[in-house]
Amino acid sequence: MIARLWHGRTSADKADEYTRFMIERAAPDYGSVPGLKKRYFLRRTDGNEAHFLLVTLWDSIESIKKFAGESPEKAKYYPEDDIFLLEKEKTSTMYEVFFDK
Repeated sequence: MIARLWHGRTSADKADEYTRFMIERAAPDYGSVPGLKKRYFLRRTDGNEAHFLLVTLWDSIESIKKFAGESPEKAKYYPEDDIFLLEKEKTSTMYEVFFDK
């Protein structure tokens, strides 16, 4: 199993709206891809910024490629992200899950 982590930041005043966007648009998109095992969408506010961390668990790199394209480490964005995000990080981080209980 592969864990893929993506991080993004918005201004704190856009956090609730971005949360709704993530639930209504991003979560279903992730969920439509065969091989996705679990998804955790996390949020933390730090001063004037809100941080979003998406932790997704996949059965294989091939499944991630179905979602993200041929370069699975490259971050995937939606057109609406331009409205919310303070910057677009270029990559996601992947880890091999070696223990799960």
